[in-house]
Amino acid sequence: MDILVEPRILQDIGLTDGEARVYLALLALGESKTGPLAKEARVSSSKVYKILDRLMVKGLTGFVTKGKTKYFSAVDPQRLREFVARQEQELERRRTVVERLIPELETAQNLARKPDAVVYDGFKATTNFFRSLLEELGNGDEYRVLGGNYGTTQGLRPFFQNYHRQRAAKGIKVRMLANHGVLGNIESTTLQQAEVRYLPERFVSSMQVTFYGSKAFITFWTRSPTGFLINDPEAVSSFGSYFDALWLMGEK
Repeated sequence: MDILVEPRILQDIGLTDGEARVYLALLALGESKTGPLAKEARVSSSKVYKILDRLMVKGLTGFVTKGKTKYFSAVDPQRLREFVARQEQELERRRTVVERLIPELETAQNLARKPDAVVYDGFKATTNFFRSLLEELGNGDEYRVLGGNYGTTQGLRPFFQNYHRQRAAKGIKVRMLANHGVLGNIESTTLQQAEVRYLPERFVSSMQVTFYGSKAFITFWTRSPTGFLINDPEAVSSFGSYFDALWLMGEK
């Protein structure tokens, strides 16, 4: 008997292509041994047993043994309703599991994204960051500075004069958007191995952001300077976008 149902229709309710072909072949053949079944279903003989096992687990086939030979048959097509109902129950179970897991997964995601932040307090601590930068970066590397300034921090000018001399000697490049207030009054060594532009006057602040790689060091050059080191690529990317926009506005 020819079965006019396309295998892809049974695939829509959760059967694989092979399972659909074998099930339809059994409906057409009635009881069958694996040889004729594989031929009718157009699947390899080596795969037909595995497919039959899966169909039996799904409650869609059975077999009888005659002598030493197994004869397989499809169950009543009405049982497909039960198969779909079991799928719906399994889907509901999975939906419940997912709803329970989502808050836990979101918590794990937020913890993974939480930036690694370190506070630097005082002149020695904040300037130590720049000393470590000289050790971390090498010839040809570049970092960027947003809001370069000397603020009201005592001793900062001579520190940066010496620091930039060492930086340039190592071949480390810097692109700096300095505060407008240091225009014409910037330490000369800053300009070595550097591109410097100046922010409009309305952007004047004691805050400076130095960033490269996945690190952003936010410094407030006050009488008692404080710095915050954030190790977070997303934060650095945000500073980079802001820097690029302001760079176009910067005065050379």
